[in-house]
Amino acid sequence: MADLKLKDLQYLVALADARHFGKAAEKCFVSQPTLSAQLKKLEHYLGAPLIERQPKNVTLTEMGERVVERARRMLADSDEIVDLVRHNRDPLAGSLRLAFIPTIGPYLLPLVAGKLRKELSRLKLMLYEYRTAPLLERLKSGELDVGILALPVDTEGLATRTLYEEPFTVAMPANHPLADRTSVKLEDLANEKLLLLEDGHCLRDQALEVCGRVGMHESGDYRATSLETLRQMVAAGHGVTLLPGLAAAASHGDQRSLAVRPFAKPAPKRVVGAIWRKSTTRQAAIDALCDIITQTMHRKR
Repeated sequence: MADLKLKDLQYLVALADARHFGKAAEKCFVSQPTLSAQLKKLEHYLGAPLIERQPKNVTLTEMGERVVERARRMLADSDEIVDLVRHNRDPLAGSLRLAFIPTIGPYLLPLVAGKLRKELSRLKLMLYEYRTAPLLERLKSGELDVGILALPVDTEGLATRTLYEEPFTVAMPANHPLADRTSVKLEDLANEKLLLLEDGHCLRDQALEVCGRVGMHESGDYRATSLETLRQMVAAGHGVTLLPGLAAAASHGDQRSLAVRPFAKPAPKRVVGAIWRKSTTRQAAIDALCDIITQTMHRKR
């Protein structure tokens, strides 16, 4: 195994991501001939072709895809070995790769960013935004350290912690009959046209589950790419939607054409939590991050 070098696996993973020898070489800070030659040596050592080389197209063979999958895990493990020693000296220093799903990040970050900078001043937060499925993939592959998303999710090989609960609210056009009420019952929405985010957003599935209790169905005419687009579609009179509490409280543009009302108790809600690999070496930093978010949201109530 002495000839199987992590650097060669890094080159292969970079090529799998870039699908271009020049871009992969640039990412690895080597020349293109060097990267190409090392990958040929790797194929020769393994005794199998990993790359299909075409004039303007680079693809991986089936075996190449399988090797890349395992190489990602090996590279992540090697990084964690280095981190284990480095962060043992100061567990609240260094960088932490943190990702949010799009229906949480823009609304939670303004509330906690200042406290994170103040209380974790030695920690450099690298922030990302992904939908739930790609967030989990990047977490498992080692590209991220921790994610903030809606629970529950598939937690195989992962650990989770509940941070706070967030009630849903109803957003409707300002001239809607229900806008005259101080709160809305779920049954009041039975005959309404439901507007939702497009496929891939966990909030879509949560809203469908809640509204399905009263037989309410989605409008097939519109699907939004973001909560702000969804907000504007409702304001334009195309239907009603469910907004998480933090998103509903955020002020965006002209709100005069939109009415947001809470649900009557017990209000439907979602659970927001943190998720990370059980093998992480950044547990102390993750715990500190979670503590700040939980304390902030507890004070906000």
